Amino acid sequence: MKNLLIRNVTLDGDVCDILINGNRIERIASGIQTPAGYVIDGTGKAAVPPFYNTHTHAAMTLLRGYADDMELFRWLNDYIWPAEGRLTGEDIYAGTRLALLEMIRTGTVFFNDMYWYQPDVIRAVEEMGVRAAIGLLYISGNDGEVLERNSRCNAELIDWNGGDSGRIQLTHAPHAVYSVSEKVLRQVARDAEREGRIIHIHAAETAREVEECIQAHGRSPVAYLDELGILGPRTVLAHAVHLSDEDIAIIRERGAYISHCPCSNFKLASGQFRYRKAVEEGGCRFTLGTDGCASNNNLSMLEEMKFAALSAKNESASPTAGRDGDIFRAATRTGAEAFGIDGGVIAEGRLADLLLVDLNNPLLVPDYNLTANLVYSADSSCIDTVICDGRILMENHHVPGEAEILEEARRVCAKIARFHEGSSV
Repeated sequence: MKNLLIRNVTLDGDVCDILINGNRIERIASGIQTPAGYVIDGTGKAAVPPFYNTHTHAAMTLLRGYADDMELFRWLNDYIWPAEGRLTGEDIYAGTRLALLEMIRTGTVFFNDMYWYQPDVIRAVEEMGVRAAIGLLYISGNDGEVLERNSRCNAELIDWNGGDSGRIQLTHAPHAVYSVSEKVLRQVARDAEREGRIIHIHAAETAREVEECIQAHGRSPVAYLDELGILGPRTVLAHAVHLSDEDIAIIRERGAYISHCPCSNFKLASGQFRYRKAVEEGGCRFTLGTDGCASNNNLSMLEEMKFAALSAKNESASPTAGRDGDIFRAATRTGAEAFGIDGGVIAEGRLADLLLVDLNNPLLVPDYNLTANLVYSADSSCIDTVICDGRILMENHHVPGEAEILEEARRVCAKIARFHEGSSV
């Protein structure tokens, strides 16, 4: 689709037309007369930036509701990792498509993924038209070396090197300080510096992780990662719940990004991110992520925004913390910036990523403040149309191929259920 014209849509309170040429926004004005290959009537709708989900394990949609209400390390060691060990590349492909369907329906056009069988994740991404950062995954075995299946898939990814769509980038994704050896972390730091790749890692997610890191290395996970050369402006730290004042200062000074995942943090009782201290007082750059469906249990950035705002207010005991505009910016513009994506805002010359939301949806009425409504009250029913890279992924709430995606995901989940029933755990 070469030209796409959205007519009579509300943007920042004014009614206008938006002309998209290829994958860029070419013009925003009233009464655009340029012929277009496709026209969308935006009457009664508002154009807003879409969401950029900065921490996911997308194919864990297959494990939604599989093992709930347990402590993190028991959840991982006794349930999640054994189940993941049974999954095939085709299973991951099916689970990723299910995740992308959910993300599109909830307004997300980009996700930062850390998961197994990445070539199959990429296949789903290419087919469904979203953007993604796909991690070269590192988990060390007992010998301190990277697991063989990680190494194999990582080699495939490096040979592939991003493909032709321009919508996918590769990151380095060491899992965490407790699952990756020092030797591997140091090598990742060197490789990322040489290649200019982003590093995506879990950090300071739980009090136990911090305590064990201090016991093993004499310093917090953040300070340890900094010593190894991991931290910098191309680093994304997932969760970062248990931060000392020193940790906050290090993150700010290195220019690293925090991917705040409040829903997962609450569900796993990991603790509350120190929003006011880290962001409003500490000046750390932060984005939002959903984590995986096994610990959330959905991929809705709308819900994540509300939880982020409420978490900030509750943790600081101040209703002025976590203002709606700051939270919305973290979910949109800052998320795009963290991955070098020229999106997150609707402006001429920028990438054509945007949502059309239904202003007549009861959740968006009255319309005193659209941003506040999106952060505090909206759900997926408010999102009418999703456009990514100039391509329509959903229009009038319809995503092509949805029935087949759901059917295939159910088939894989039936296999997981049989394993769960036969498990001795």
